[in-house]
Amino acid sequence: MRAPIAAAVFAIAFGLAAPAVAQSGGAPTAKPAAAAPSSQAAAPKPRAVIVHYADMAQAMYTNSYLAAKEMQTAISAFLAAPSAETHKAAQAAWRKARDPYQITEAFRFGNPVVDDWEGNVNAWPLDEGLIDYVDTKTYGTSSDENPLYTANIIASKSLRIGKKTIDLTKITPALLHQLNSAAGVEANVASGWHAIEFLLWGKDLHGTERGMGERPWTDYDRGAGCTHGNCARRGDYLRVATDTLVADLKEMADDWGPKGKARVALLKKKDKPALAVIFTGIGSLSYGELAGERMKLGLLLHDPEEEHDCFSDNTHNSHYYDEVGIQDVYYGRFTKIDGTTMSGPSVADLVRATDPKIADEIDAKMAAALAALKVIKDSADSGDMYYDMMLAEGNEKGNKMIQDGVDALVAQAHAIERGVAALKIQIKVEGSDSLDNPDAAKKK
Repeated sequence: MRAPIAAAVFAIAFGLAAPAVAQSGGAPTAKPAAAAPSSQAAAPKPRAVIVHYADMAQAMYTNSYLAAKEMQTAISAFLAAPSAETHKAAQAAWRKARDPYQITEAFRFGNPVVDDWEGNVNAWPLDEGLIDYVDTKTYGTSSDENPLYTANIIASKSLRIGKKTIDLTKITPALLHQLNSAAGVEANVASGWHAIEFLLWGKDLHGTERGMGERPWTDYDRGAGCTHGNCARRGDYLRVATDTLVADLKEMADDWGPKGKARVALLKKKDKPALAVIFTGIGSLSYGELAGERMKLGLLLHDPEEEHDCFSDNTHNSHYYDEVGIQDVYYGRFTKIDGTTMSGPSVADLVRATDPKIADEIDAKMAAALAALKVIKDSADSGDMYYDMMLAEGNEKGNKMIQDGVDALVAQAHAIERGVAALKIQIKVEGSDSLDNPDAAKKK
């Protein structure tokens, strides 16, 4: 996959009018909390909002951890008895576990503890040749930017990085973490969701045509049926990568616990800086990250390598559940994988108590954003058109679906901006050349 484009950071200019956008239809399956009447409502205490946000973070990361544990069970069963059936079950478990994690991304950007940790869990894009064999006809054999482009950890016993030699004999969580961003290259990703995704699916060689990665289950056959060599070691890598992800998610759930460092760091802040953390997370995910780096960039380049879950063709779900997470944090409510719910005082309540008109606008823009991403999700879920197909140059229908999503997310970010201004809070959100300087993005 391509090396990442560095996102610019820009300060929200309070009070700017949001641009007019095209909004697509489609009924969302996750609905925002019912809007209060357009009259001034009593505001909750800011400290209560901040504490509930921390409680939600703990619950949501715990939810993701428990879902990953279920995936771990399925992957263990696959490795114990590799077959087409157990392979498909492991892939299905990855997809199921992915959604609860995507919801947690709304806690990124504003919380340094989360940002420092996230690279081990969800770093993207990645150069697959660091981990395993690749199709050199499409992938190539070398890269000017990455000396480890085809290092192939699975087939190697040692790795030379500059003057240092790393022992690869035993694959461990510490080794995988150590190899993330090795040689100073962000696309060197050895652990996390996408490493596991690549190990389960393999590289998608279909471009913008129908199809996903087609790694055979026999890549994990420890007997005579082994394909592509190193099957036992490949299984060891998949097992350790899965165990590492589960442990990393447990760590973050604990970091939001009663004495966890993420919670402590947040609660040490005064009310307005702490509320700024909440808005920074949802604003940055809506604008620079999701609308920009994950959607608009791929559309500008018409490049399926910019598809976020490119091995599994799961990108439509990742985008949709990112938006669900934005709304869950804004409205202060969350549904766990066991069906139970939690809710409490939210920044939405603060905005509504301060300016009901702006609150109504945010409600409308959030509903429109979820609806636009639901159109993409429905198309892919039905098999009509997958996300990488939507990116294809000349696919007017698919391109429009993605652009409608981008436009709705940008409009949502601008509405959030006005809510922030009404509360007299200042934040900085992540930008993206894809939105702010498209010509430069195309050249990188």
